Amino acid sequence: MTYEMALSALGDPTRRQVFDRLRNAPASVTMLAAGLPISRPAVSQHLKILKEADLVADEAIGARRVYRVNYDGLAGLRAWLDGFQDQRPDDYEAEIQRQIDERKNS
Repeated sequence: MTYEMALSALGDPTRRQVFDRLRNAPASVTMLAAGLPISRPAVSQHLKILKEADLVADEAIGARRVYRVNYDGLAGLRAWLDGFQDQRPDDYEAEIQRQIDERKNS
């Protein structure tokens, strides 16, 4: 999946909270919903979006589905963020100054 889908999925504060809870350990919808101000069906909807963005995976354990962070799915987002490290802040500032100077001279 693309980093855009991951950013979009994580753009919702409640969805981020659900995702953060999975950081500690895999969990069922019931476990994730405990302490959240939303219903279990709402948690399921958030998990569906996180799963579509490839940020979580699930598996059936008995009659329950257990969700976990899909670290492989974070690769696209991680690569996009790592791309910012390739840009040095000095180079960025120099480009801003170049554009400002260009506008002044035109």
